[in-house]
Amino acid sequence: MTELIRILLVEDDPYDVEMTLRALRGCNLQNEIQVARDGVEALETLADPPAGLRLVLLDLKLPKVDGLEVLQRIREMPQTKRLPVVMLTSSRESPDIERAYALGVNSYIVKPVEFERFCKVVADLGFYWLLLNESPE
Repeated sequence: MTELIRILLVEDDPYDVEMTLRALRGCNLQNEIQVARDGVEALETLADPPAGLRLVLLDLKLPKVDGLEVLQRIREMPQTKRLPVVMLTSSRESPDIERAYALGVNSYIVKPVEFERFCKVVADLGFYWLLLNESPE
């Protein structure tokens, strides 16, 4: 039996949530995608991560607790410190990028504005992180 691969999508914008879900499902990756709509919800989920969680797609600008603080807390928790985290955000600001890498983000991707390009980027990152990349157990 194949292990269910889970993705945690941390995103507050309903449009971006829908586009990301469509893109991931459109590339035929059989995953369970859990959505957290703010930083607090993400941290609550990650305090006891669901089995099979292999990737966090994390927005930077979140209500309650921002993405950089969520990332910092992910890296501090023993159960999630090695979990791949991809910052998927609209910010191209150098301080945001530098801070994200300083806190241990695995990848920083700026969301394309065009729908087709956005779908391609999300599909490619899902393919890479879930099928090509070898993660430690």
